[in-house]
Amino acid sequence: MNPRSYSAPTRRGFLKAASAAVAAPLILPSRLLGANGPGGKIAVGMIGMGRQAYGSNLASFFKIPDCVVVAVCDVDAWRMEQGRLAVDKAYAKNAAAGGGGCRTYRDFRELLAQKDIDAVMISTPDHWHAPMTLAAFAAGKDVALEKPITRTVVEGRMMADAAARGKRVFRVDSEFRSLEPMHRAAELVRNGRIGKLKLMRTGSPKEVFPNEPEDVTAPPADLDYDLWLGPAPKVDYIQKRVHAPRDIRSRPGWMRNLDYCDGMITNWGTHLNDIAQWGAGTERTGPVEVKATGTFHAGKVWNVLEQFDAWYRFANGVELFYQMGTPHVYFEGDKGWIRVNYVQDELHPDKLEASDPAILKAKIGPEEVHFPLRGEKEDFIDCVKTRGRTLEDEEVGQRTTSLCHLAHISVKLGGRKLAWDPEKETFPGDDAANALLRGPAWRKPWAIG
Repeated sequence: MNPRSYSAPTRRGFLKAASAAVAAPLILPSRLLGANGPGGKIAVGMIGMGRQAYGSNLASFFKIPDCVVVAVCDVDAWRMEQGRLAVDKAYAKNAAAGGGGCRTYRDFRELLAQKDIDAVMISTPDHWHAPMTLAAFAAGKDVALEKPITRTVVEGRMMADAAARGKRVFRVDSEFRSLEPMHRAAELVRNGRIGKLKLMRTGSPKEVFPNEPEDVTAPPADLDYDLWLGPAPKVDYIQKRVHAPRDIRSRPGWMRNLDYCDGMITNWGTHLNDIAQWGAGTERTGPVEVKATGTFHAGKVWNVLEQFDAWYRFANGVELFYQMGTPHVYFEGDKGWIRVNYVQDELHPDKLEASDPAILKAKIGPEEVHFPLRGEKEDFIDCVKTRGRTLEDEEVGQRTTSLCHLAHISVKLGGRKLAWDPEKETFPGDDAANALLRGPAWRKPWAIG
């Protein structure tokens, strides 16, 4: 598609295109990826230039010498321009690294059609994660994807299977496996330093619902609102649904609306529950039982969970308690415990504690389990080059995100206990619960392919 000839897609056209992307054969290019960027570097396209992309993801790619950001895409023209300016400024002192200027695209499909882009970083609202990832796989791109990677268990299985079928490199873009205290805790637990694991506890931050106008207005001139909605229901524009105009730093309102996001239960749960599963060695499976209670915020626009309390049991008897409160990961075994408190403050870094200080000083032997410790973007780019598996690949992402979805489903069903088959990824004999694995009816046309 020619970027200059862009026209907004119809909802019918989007669903048709998304289904075609799912069905398209995924073929690994014969060339070694990485030859497209200047100097043989990995050429990266950024899809979504909001707070997370601009404030964190973009700068991380700038630090990696083996890649170069060559394009940015956003449905908000102002945000897209901020991304372009940041890229061109970063490469201004090295024209060869910048490839002659950053290209811009309003429609993500135009970016995906570019043959010289090897990989994409998707940092959009959550309701776009699966459609864009499936389209990227079909276009032969490797994908780094913001968490939570899905809105439903079914679309997560589609994504994981598509990545494996097409031999695509995929990385959940969570930095928590790169945080030394989290990494250390997981290694110690996996290597038995607290004995036989018995239970785990994780916590997400509490959601905040500030007072903001809920008036219906015309969308800002910078924003292609129809394309922002994409596969979501067509509704009138209210700023609370989207993000503050010409503001790239404040927390966007869409994170509190169930049409676009599931709230803290998946937003932070995919960080902290991933570390729990990593330490427990259950990162490629799931629990066998789940029960969760919670309360949904009753606003006109904001309606995600304002409180929840979840419990899981795994096949080996290990229990996981997950609730809203203080961000942390706690492991308890028959010989001690380890806890990591996540504190987003330079003056108070993540704190690693244990029942006995000797646990934290334990050496991991050469024949024991060792996890690589490196940044998530570095991990992704290295694997794009080598065609290896990332430290948090599509199957790990599916299992961790599903863990959060299962609790959400239990809350929606009144807090009743649900049996779960992690191999088949279904609730045995429970039609009401299984119906929620696909999400709301408006997701069905594209989600089931």
